[in-house]
Amino acid sequence: MGWPASRRRLVVTDERGSAIADFALVSVVLVPLFFGVLQLALVWHVKTTLVSAASEGARYGASYDRTVEDGRQRTAAVIDDVFGADFSDSVSGAETTVDGQPIVEVSVRAEVPVLAFWGPTITVEAEGHAIKEVLP
Repeated sequence: MGWPASRRRLVVTDERGSAIADFALVSVVLVPLFFGVLQLALVWHVKTTLVSAASEGARYGASYDRTVEDGRQRTAAVIDDVFGADFSDSVSGAETTVDGQPIVEVSVRAEVPVLAFWGPTITVEAEGHAIKEVLP
């Protein structure tokens, strides 16, 4: 004996179409994660490039026959070569002393978009230092 035909449940064993549902559920997590890692890599690239440019500009400006302004201009030129002239950045240079030694300091401040290449921005700052060369 069994249940009457009207009360029997149909057991569906066909799994066609389940891959689409699985993809939709997984992509909701993976797509934002992928773009988050991509954005982190972009900001990290900008930060390391700005540090490198500021360090190069500070070393250039610290040469015995150069000025701080030369170092600032060199930093701006390196940033323009890497990111293009329309990249919004602010480069400043100063000569200070540490333990009686003259130091050239180049600071860079740039705005980096949070969403790839558009949207709101965050400020990335970098500094480069070098001991000023002096003739004995």
